[in-house]
Amino acid sequence: MWTSFFVELSYTRQTVKEDKTLMYEDWKENILPLMVSAPLMFSPEFFGVEQYFSARSLISSRSFDIDDFHGFGMVPLADLFNHKTNAEDVHFTLVSSDVESDNSTSHLNDVHPYDDEPKCWNSPLDKVGPDSLVTKENNTDDTDLDASDLGGDPATLEMIMVKNVKAGNEVFNTYGSLGNAALLHRYGFTEANNPYDIVNIDLELVIDWCSSRFSRRYSRARVSLWRKLEYCGYDNENIEYFEISYDGEPQTELLILIYIMLLSEDAFNHFDLTTSVTGNFVGVLLYEKGKGIWIEDSKIRKDVLLTKDVCTALISLADMRETLYGSSCLEKGLETVCCIQDRKLYHSSRLRESERTILKKLRCYAAVAGQLSTSER
Repeated sequence: MWTSFFVELSYTRQTVKEDKTLMYEDWKENILPLMVSAPLMFSPEFFGVEQYFSARSLISSRSFDIDDFHGFGMVPLADLFNHKTNAEDVHFTLVSSDVESDNSTSHLNDVHPYDDEPKCWNSPLDKVGPDSLVTKENNTDDTDLDASDLGGDPATLEMIMVKNVKAGNEVFNTYGSLGNAALLHRYGFTEANNPYDIVNIDLELVIDWCSSRFSRRYSRARVSLWRKLEYCGYDNENIEYFEISYDGEPQTELLILIYIMLLSEDAFNHFDLTTSVTGNFVGVLLYEKGKGIWIEDSKIRKDVLLTKDVCTALISLADMRETLYGSSCLEKGLETVCCIQDRKLYHSSRLRESERTILKKLRCYAAVAGQLSTSER
């Protein structure tokens, strides 16, 4: 239901498309055979692909990251709590046999470093005060709890208060460390000043920038060499976009690609020949004062990639990325949208503004790095 709303947001648009494709494959593999074998029992009116999409959307919008054992799932009563990034009051987790260990409380405190005065209860056996809230799923009689109840039953979850909450205040859960694009796609809302926000710059946008300076043939050759590299454990064949962090810092893979695109013809041919002859693709060949220096992937530093030309390219890419929003979107601020009257527009506007803020930080990042690069030379 959100797809038309995110047309200008590359990450969300791509994610929605991928999710819909996967859901269709699931329906085709698991539901369609049932409809064919028992059409009276599994009527298309109730088990068609659109009905399946609706059901899956309801599930995904109410599930969250429970713990390492369960992964994402739906928990009864847990959907009563709204999400708050890095500031949840309750935590849902698997009840394990070691919850009564001396390290249990300190471990929970480590998980929630933002809590100035954390108060965590190791189990329902501990003393529970009026400010605490501890509940167990799949247990009908809390008064009969004993140590055997805490033996790691995977069907049992425990809800633990991780800090004090004043009476009358809202109690928050967390759905995970998610940026606004992911929150909007999965749950339909965003958060102000979300530290996990990112901006994605599509590979195709980088190719368009390169082709505007050189040629498509030139761009394809540079991308082809970049895809051969096997640095940092990434499979470049599957990379279709690059992340810009909340602080405006670009992904190393993007810097390497731009660096390769800006190499002189002689340097590029040397690089291409070196990797082909040696068969060593785990790294990058850097050029300083006309000399090539091979840097292994574990030793690649962003500062050596941030030449003046690379920094100028980053600023150009930030400008190109921002134009994708359209002039009408850029003229409208978040303050012009009412959250109550038009909730969808409000949260998409907030996502757009948070992404534009990150693009501004990227420009600042590139400008400062470009000045440092010039002064060092």
